[in-house]
Amino acid sequence: MRKKLKIAITAIFTLSSTLFFAQSHEIKGTIISDNGNPLEFATILVKGTQTSTTSDALGKFTITASNNTPTLIVSLFGYQTKEVVAKDPVIEVQLLFESNSLDEIVVVGSRNPNKSKLETAVPVDVVNLAKIRNTSPQTTTNDILTYLIPSFNSNRQSSADGTEHIDPASLRGLGPDQVLVLVNGKRRHTTSLVNYQNTVGNGSVGTDLSAIPASAIKRIEVLRDGAAAQYGSDAIAGVINLVLKDNAGLEANATYGSTSRNDGQTTNINLNYGSKIGNNGGFINVTAEFNDRQKTNRSKNHNLIIFDQSANNNYFAYDFADDPAQSRQFDDNLLAQNGLKRDDFNFQIGDAKIQNIQGFFNAAIPLNDQIEFYASGGVSHRTGTGYGFRRLPSETESVVASLFPFGFQPELNSVVTDLSSSFGFKFKFGEWKLDLSNTIGQNKFVYDVSNTNNFSLGDNSPTDFKAGNHSFLQNTVNADASRLYKDIFNGLNVAFGAEYRFEKYKIVPGEEASYIDGGAQSFPGFSPLNEVDKNRNSVGVYADVEADITEKFLVGVAGRYEDYSDFGNTINGKLSARYKILDNLSVRGAVSTGFRAPSLHQQYFNNIGTDVVDGQILNSGIFRNDSEVAQQLGIPKLKEETSRNYSFGIMYSPTKQLHITADYYHIRIDNRIILTGNLGNDAFGEPVPELRDLFANYGVQTGRFFTNAINTTTNGLDVVIDYDVNVGKGKMNFSLLYNYNDNKVDDQLNNIPALFAGQEDVYYGPQERSLIETNTPKHKGTFAVNYSLDKWNFLLRNTYFGQVVRDGFPFGGIQKHDGKVVTDMTVAYKLTPKIQVALGANNLFDIFPDRQIYENSYYNVFQYAPVQMGTTGAYYFGRLSFTL
Repeated sequence: MRKKLKIAITAIFTLSSTLFFAQSHEIKGTIISDNGNPLEFATILVKGTQTSTTSDALGKFTITASNNTPTLIVSLFGYQTKEVVAKDPVIEVQLLFESNSLDEIVVVGSRNPNKSKLETAVPVDVVNLAKIRNTSPQTTTNDILTYLIPSFNSNRQSSADGTEHIDPASLRGLGPDQVLVLVNGKRRHTTSLVNYQNTVGNGSVGTDLSAIPASAIKRIEVLRDGAAAQYGSDAIAGVINLVLKDNAGLEANATYGSTSRNDGQTTNINLNYGSKIGNNGGFINVTAEFNDRQKTNRSKNHNLIIFDQSANNNYFAYDFADDPAQSRQFDDNLLAQNGLKRDDFNFQIGDAKIQNIQGFFNAAIPLNDQIEFYASGGVSHRTGTGYGFRRLPSETESVVASLFPFGFQPELNSVVTDLSSSFGFKFKFGEWKLDLSNTIGQNKFVYDVSNTNNFSLGDNSPTDFKAGNHSFLQNTVNADASRLYKDIFNGLNVAFGAEYRFEKYKIVPGEEASYIDGGAQSFPGFSPLNEVDKNRNSVGVYADVEADITEKFLVGVAGRYEDYSDFGNTINGKLSARYKILDNLSVRGAVSTGFRAPSLHQQYFNNIGTDVVDGQILNSGIFRNDSEVAQQLGIPKLKEETSRNYSFGIMYSPTKQLHITADYYHIRIDNRIILTGNLGNDAFGEPVPELRDLFANYGVQTGRFFTNAINTTTNGLDVVIDYDVNVGKGKMNFSLLYNYNDNKVDDQLNNIPALFAGQEDVYYGPQERSLIETNTPKHKGTFAVNYSLDKWNFLLRNTYFGQVVRDGFPFGGIQKHDGKVVTDMTVAYKLTPKIQVALGANNLFDIFPDRQIYENSYYNVFQYAPVQMGTTGAYYFGRLSFTL
């Protein structure tokens, strides 16, 4: 009887504990590395729920699940994600080293859904932005890529009208419009802004990467190879694909920083929240970001115009050179009596003031096992204030003395609005996958000019002007189908599809006072004569086949046909291959043709602006190719750029932790579209009467045109080395990135009108040539060390920006700006598993480009040219990050 009672009691307790355990199953465990060390901050998620926790400093965790045998998903940056079925209440999970995430599946470079960046036949970089952003000294996508992608360059411009507000960027030294930008694999629209202020990418139209908040981006894939045959127009230099976040949870960041000169204060606040939808992989992820960057001033002296009472209380302007003692000539009391202060006489040369407010979302919802709906998009609202050249009181043809007795420095105030939306459906039909989508985007750039005058209106001139706006809209419809045949060869992937794209470009005039009779100084408004409302459409079809002929030999073939309503059609192809010599040694290469259609902006942009031409401030016009003046001068109609790309590379991994890639590339571009020099003077800067008379009919002294004037050749080498090693209980990563890039413009120009025979140096002169050949570094390298230990993370990075040469900007001599090394450093500490603080610096040692030579300055004001690393100097920041 006692034995039966004991069995019954045992059974009751067993059943009760089982029922209780089923209702509330607490699991305890330890997360360790492959060498047995405990791993802190690993994320443990109960699969199919939003229940999660993180491991502590000893790798310990406790989590509760309602299921008797729940599946746990364990993840940690630098280690392979692992799924574990928790059959016991106490478990141990070992994570394997991930080797820099180099085996991460990529979207660009291959349409095979199973290819990693080390298995593609062309070079692809992957920047895992979501994992590095909290410790990066940079906050914008442009700046981050500049320091992490060897052949990517971008720096801020000064006194460059709209280009101050949207930074031009280049890949492999080519133009901003020769790299294609995708978001989640879908074509992103370009800006409505034409770069025409003799900056990098002069005459081009790029994509504004900063319109997408970096806090919304999961990773960035950079395909460094010509890909027009795969993705269409613009992909001559390569493709940048921004993959948006799809995670669950909350992340908040706040960053504040300032330069060593106590300007350029930057405030960045962003929130990212994601939530799972259902149990089949659905999600929604939203981001909001606010970024405020104050102006910087890098003029030679902040007070360059001297108040002089010696001549009947008149005010004279002159440069007091390098003698700071002369600033005592200011009589602050006398200035105050006249309602003035020293700042009224400043030259402002530096970064523009920019404020961004942005929101973005990314979502996917499986409707059933065969259909998934997805969508993404966002809005960016940017305001900015930049500065034109200062008008001195002595410039009596520019300054209305009654309005500005001491001269003035015009301000260009911009409002840039960027909207985008993409949605579609993914279908599964057996082994086939079908993707139908529509992507639309618009960029609008509104100009207001203040602190200036229209000289022709005299005392009645306003000092603030509505100068008009331009906008660009793009809508793209895609249908893509693909299938992986696992049993043909060692895998055959077939993809094909079609695309329809509609584009619309508009220029809207400003108020009459902004453009009449010469217009507002610095930036005359768009007039009714500049008004544009043009559109076009294009249709494209492609096929892309990639086969693993054997386990060692991969071959890819792609072809694309596109037909444009405004300039015609084109066919392009690509052949690529990769061969494994050994398991850890491969060679790869590709040959392709490419094209870039002339943008609507290049065909129809036109305006009148104030420019420095051969040392004089003149009104200069940019005229359409279909204009009357273009026909009178014999300017030819625009046609597409064509290219031939060749690449060859090696991939070598002597150990699991060490990976080396080196890729040589050769790019030949024919009929490249450029913006001519200012036509109206001869090669010695003297007016050409017949040209001046012709341009006078259009209210200017000189004129510029878009034309297919040049052929270029680019040769280069990219080297990427990554090495991971365990150091004690910590992890250390070493990375070395190097790019050599050489751009050459052919001596012989294309299609020179007879009127300019012998005037090649005016039509496309040394200044324009240097922007392509020598204005981006020929050598650029980065060596970085990242060390993480317990709650600490340390980053030390040195970036070498090689020599650049500027020829005659805006007039004057040839100057070499020597190469410089910029040092970044960040120290981050986890206060708790959810809160991290970081302190750091970009350009820790306050390195600047070489000072400009006198003859390349404007009234000796330009102390530094915006080359290489820019003119910000040291920037120090603090950041607080919170995750939940």
